Amino acid sequence: MASDTVDRQIWIIAGEASGDRYGALLARELHALDAAVAVRGMGGKQMAEAGVDILVDSSELGVVGLVEVLKHLREFKRLFWMLVARAEKDRPDAVVLIDYPGFNLRFARQMHSRGIKVVYYVCPQVWAWGRGRIGKIAQWVTKLLAIFPFEPDVFAGTGLDVEFVGHPLLEIMARRRRADLVRDDRTVLLLPGSRQSEVSALLPVMLDTALHLAGRRPDLHFVVSTPGGSVAATVREMVERHVAGTGAELDIEVSDGRTDEWMQRASAGLAASGTVTLEAAILGLPLVVAYRLNTVTYWLVRMLVKIPYFTIVNLIVRKLVFEEFLQHAASPENLAAGLEGVLPGGGRRNEVLTGMEEAVAALGQPEGVARRVARAVLSVANRQP
Repeated sequence: MASDTVDRQIWIIAGEASGDRYGALLARELHALDAAVAVRGMGGKQMAEAGVDILVDSSELGVVGLVEVLKHLREFKRLFWMLVARAEKDRPDAVVLIDYPGFNLRFARQMHSRGIKVVYYVCPQVWAWGRGRIGKIAQWVTKLLAIFPFEPDVFAGTGLDVEFVGHPLLEIMARRRRADLVRDDRTVLLLPGSRQSEVSALLPVMLDTALHLAGRRPDLHFVVSTPGGSVAATVREMVERHVAGTGAELDIEVSDGRTDEWMQRASAGLAASGTVTLEAAILGLPLVVAYRLNTVTYWLVRMLVKIPYFTIVNLIVRKLVFEEFLQHAASPENLAAGLEGVLPGGGRRNEVLTGMEEAVAALGQPEGVARRVARAVLSVANRQP
């Protein structure tokens, strides 16, 4: 028995918006399979709505980059040790860690040392950097649930119990696909990111790209899609100020909370690197991908990361599907040329459409991903220590 008040207790620890979304799906399936289970942990609004007892609200913890993390280090430490102490008291039957490796790998070590079983769902990207962590993960984690088909091979020979369950986005995006939406050859979607830091770094160059492209294609309509909230207000202000400052004519609008819809209406897009690029591939939207980091973080990444691409769609199929531009290479001229190539009639469009289909097919079956994860978690929870 995990505690004095419940028959079974499972924790989910998620530190970012995507982890909150995956954790919510998992929590619903856990409750569906075992009505007596209590689900607690760290997460955000979606996990709370799925019936998770939120011990730590992670809504403000999704920062990116070394410099940004250092600014929040004291708060991270306080929350970390508070959760460790609570886990030691409650003795959950299993702790599910979703991505967020800077926090979760340390948490895995603490749980292992206390004899608490750990399931890692959405593997730390050891295939990109920090391969020295592979042995530590194998030591501290009871079971790893892989979402990319190449991940089990990364842990071959370690003795770790690894299961490829498929990517949760397949199931999520299948529910958001709409048969009534038709693509408009004139519409280009701009996706500058969901965080203030990403928007500040990427939106100006995206707007310059739109102006550059509109000079040759005045028929194009640009849509900047945001997740809403404070980011939306920032985007609206930046778009208005940037376009007014150039004095140029630009057919552009800002849309909040309708990204899935615009991915099915636009003909092509320009996006910040991240989960959104995989969402676009699943919904069939050709992209050009850009990213800019803090200068210090960028040089550290250059030294540590040894992979041929930084866009996950390209990594899945091991070839260039979405053109990608990092740091100063993400210039209006380069991005505009890339977009022209994937717009209807562009020289790369058919190649990109085929590449997206290959990547999505490699991710597994879209049905039942969360149910497979929940069954695996409950199986670990039922194991004798």
